[in-house]
Amino acid sequence: MKRRIIMSMLAGATLVASTLLGAAPAQSAQVTAPSAQTPATTPSPRPADVPAEFGTDWHDPVTAAPPVAKPAGKSCEVTLAQAQFRDFTPYKGAYTPPGGCGERWSKVVLRLDGKVKGRQYDRLGYVHVGGVEIFRTSTPQPSPDGIEWSVEKDVTRYSDTFRDSQDVEMLIGNVVDDTYTGVIDVKVTLTFYAGRPAAAPDRVLTLDGTSLTTPRNSEHIVAEVYATGSGGGCEEYWYLTVPVVAPYSCQSDNGPYREVQIKVDGQLAGIAAPFPTVWTGGWSNPFLWYVVPGPRAFDIKPIEYDLTPFAGILNDGRPHRVEVSVVGVPEGQSGWSTPVNVLVWQDAKSAHVGGKLTGHRAENAADSSTYTPGSEHRLETEGGHRLTVAGYVDTSHGRVTTTVSRTLANTSTHRWTDGENVDALDAAWTDDESVTVDGRGDARTTRTRRTYTMDGTTTLGAADRLRTVLTLGDRATVTESRGGRRTAWSRLDDTYTGDATYTANVPRDQRHAVGTTRERYRIHGSAGCFDRSLTTAQGVLTEERRGC
Repeated sequence: MKRRIIMSMLAGATLVASTLLGAAPAQSAQVTAPSAQTPATTPSPRPADVPAEFGTDWHDPVTAAPPVAKPAGKSCEVTLAQAQFRDFTPYKGAYTPPGGCGERWSKVVLRLDGKVKGRQYDRLGYVHVGGVEIFRTSTPQPSPDGIEWSVEKDVTRYSDTFRDSQDVEMLIGNVVDDTYTGVIDVKVTLTFYAGRPAAAPDRVLTLDGTSLTTPRNSEHIVAEVYATGSGGGCEEYWYLTVPVVAPYSCQSDNGPYREVQIKVDGQLAGIAAPFPTVWTGGWSNPFLWYVVPGPRAFDIKPIEYDLTPFAGILNDGRPHRVEVSVVGVPEGQSGWSTPVNVLVWQDAKSAHVGGKLTGHRAENAADSSTYTPGSEHRLETEGGHRLTVAGYVDTSHGRVTTTVSRTLANTSTHRWTDGENVDALDAAWTDDESVTVDGRGDARTTRTRRTYTMDGTTTLGAADRLRTVLTLGDRATVTESRGGRRTAWSRLDDTYTGDATYTANVPRDQRHAVGTTRERYRIHGSAGCFDRSLTTAQGVLTEERRGC
């Protein structure tokens, strides 16, 4: 049964949710970033260089995403963590700010270097500094001969946390035994770049349970939530769940619609569509991901919510209740982790910034799944929600009004046969957000349209040959305007395609796996252009091409 294959591959792939609980991307990440001298096009290997099937080793993991841009000039490096993960014991250490690069920096870059060999599942991990989650990641699955990979992330926004000595905690939950032999060996560093300080938040806060107390002079407040469906159960594949009336191995009360909500003192303050991350054992087929992972798999980006309309409420000096929940998860079922950071910009010339929530309009959420039985079962799902909130703060530079509108929509068609030997999904999620900041009649608006797509089919055919064909899309368009005139814009299109086949239910050396994958990452706009494509066959990187 195909679904059982999915579960066997990922049942131990991620941390249980209780362990983890403790936009056009503003923070880019790059896996094994290329040298600046990399030619525009890497010549394709000769046919003889590409094996007929996967062997015992393959190219180290790589993504087409751009490297993190680094300033010229002086830099200082600090090691955050260096550990080998064999179980669910977290690494605990201490962080000390760097000497010689000042106390404020133009950029701070996190880098993870990892290596693993043998046999191992994909695993979820995090890095906390002073209780602040600065990085969440998953791992590649290794070859018997071993792989190495690196991930970089711009973490300048957490500069407030880095200015003082802090406790460090890192965990990549793992299981090592006679079958799963891969010990995950990692080193995590921070590199600080001296120079003109970046416009980072003044404070980075975490919740005390569900309690938050902001500085009384907060004038701009953003919550970020590292929301991941995990835990080894059906919420890792929430987009494939079906209502209980349908005969399928992953069931949910109402079906696959999910929405991540944040509330302030019980009042809905923000809504968002979760990104449908596919981990490196996903869709029953690790051969899709050995070299090129799915979008965001190694750099799990947080959902951001602008809570500035609620600043007038939060700035009273008292603790307030901030709660995050995932709509659609069956009651009492675990499977989601939602750690929260709160980023605060303060008014240095005011001891107290007062204000008021002036508008709150939440439409009724739509969530409808229609099941049609037959030789090919079918589930059609439509869901969506809309929320608009507005409020003002009285700052030292005048009254500033912030209006935030967000509209979510999800459509999907899920098809499967009895026994789930054919299982297919065609789904799309849109998350449209508009933020208007108006002070003294000078209105600035940022509009972001996020679109996530998933179109794939897994088939278990004759002789247990399992084939997966899959396309994933991560797209975003951002437009900034002032006084009705566009001042900046960008468009992101990160598209992954893969087609891989192997023999299931046999030892690794008898799988006779073949597979091709391709990723193209394009981002262009008023700040410039980046365009890079990667192509692989049987674990060999056959082409690297750059555009622009």
